[in-house]
Order: sequence, then C-alpha cells, then structure tokens
Amino acid sequence: MAFLPLFDRNPRTFLAYPWVTWGLLVACVAVFLQQIAGSERDYVATLYGYGFIPAVLTGDAVLPPQLAALPSPVTLVSYQFLHGSWMHLLGNLLFLFVFGDNVEDAMGHLRFLFFYLLCGVAAALVHLLAFPDSPIPVVGASGAISGVLGAYLLLHPRAKVLVPVIFIPLFLPAWLLLVVWFLFQLVGAAGGPEAEGIAWWAHIGGFAAGLLLVVPFRRRTVPLFGAGDPPKGLRLRSAALWRRRDGAEGKPPRSHKRPWG
Repeated sequence: MAFLPLFDRNPRTFLAYPWVTWGLLVACVAVFLQQIAGSERDYVATLYGYGFIPAVLTGDAVLPPQLAALPSPVTLVSYQFLHGSWMHLLGNLLFLFVFGDNVEDAMGHLRFLFFYLLCGVAAALVHLLAFPDSPIPVVGASGAISGVLGAYLLLHPRAKVLVPVIFIPLFLPAWLLLVVWFLFQLVGAAGGPEAEGIAWWAHIGGFAAGLLLVVPFRRRTVPLFGAGDPPKGLRLRSAALWRRRDGAEGKPPRSHKRPWG
C-alpha cells in the first residue's frame, strides 16, 4: 500500500453501530483461525477448496474430488473470507475498519452486506478476465474492500484520514489517499503475467464496482462527493442534526462514531 490509513475523522449519521462491518471483521478473523488450526496440508486444501480458481470456473482445469469442497461459482463468495497470511489479513481488516462503517452508514446494514459481496464477486470476475487459465487460488477480502474504497471516494472525498507518511502522522484528504492507492494498483497490474501473484486486477475491478454500485445502493437522501458532510468543526451530535435538517431520513442515533474510527 502506498499509504496505510489508521483512522478517519468522519462521524456516522444514521447508524449507532456498524454491525455488518464488525461482523465481516470477525468473520474474516474466525475463518483465518480455522485455516491455520490444522496441518499445512489442510491449510493448502482449504485454499484450493474454497478459494477462487479462474481455470476451474472456465473449465480449463478440474480439482481432484478431495479438494473440490464447493461448486466453483460459490467460491466467488467464499474466497472473500480466506487469507494467505496474518499480514494479508490485518492489512485488509485495517482498511475495512477505517472505511467500512461510513459506507455501511450511507447504505444501511443489508444493502451494505449485499454491496460488499457483490463488489467481491465483480473483483474476482475482473481477475478472471485478466487470467482466465490461472490455476492459482485467489483469496482475500481485498477485492470487496476495494469496492468499499471506491464507494468512500464518491461519498466522502474530503474526509480527513490519518496516515503515516515517512513515519510522520498526517491527516490527508480521503480523495488523495484513495487516488494514490488506485494508481498503485494500476502500476502493479502493468507488471503483466508476473503480477499474477497479487490480484491487482481484482483490486481494480472491485474499486470500479464500488464506484458504480454506490449510486444505486446508497440511501436516497445521501448525496455524493461529500455534499452532505457537516461543516468543519461541528461536534458529533451537531453533525447528526445538520444531516437531519438537510432532510436525512430517520432519526439520528443516540450515539455516534468516535472521531478516530
């Protein structure tokens, strides 16, 4: 990652608790603990049985019966909860923790869950187009989380995100962080076949899906490009009242996101 986000100054408006975001975080950790609980052979079998393998979906390859745990189309969802290492897992969870709750707030719980999974499916299909005969399992939540980043870019481009830049913590606008992140994915994808080890195209596909799907999935009263964000300096409870005066649907929650998450 070009920048590593630590937290954002972006209070929620509609939801007191982002249950789906927290649930996805817990699910990814639980699945990874299950992955590493057995032998190395079991670990590899899990990656091949539940990971997304382009060549299997296209029919260019067939898994041995003992590895084919799920029908190949179902792995378009299951791969999103697997990870290759602790660093892979923690990096993805940090991005989901920082950006997921505000996107869930803009959509509501169920729509956000469907949006998240759909972005993950779109990410895998874009990777499939880039490497249709690849026998390498794709695992990780990064494709779906890339969709969350795309949605956040359109919803809150001016929100401040704390990132360490050369070990100096700075608050940067979200649009700068996310645009640089996306450019980094493009540079990685330009590596050609050598780039297959990291699913750069899945990140690009998920990000593009998030940009497109945030429009129909957001609440009708939630504007794009941060147009409904409260003026700088408003306190958290005032932020909710500001949104309500602008015609936001539903009552503001009694508690709000702490200013650092």
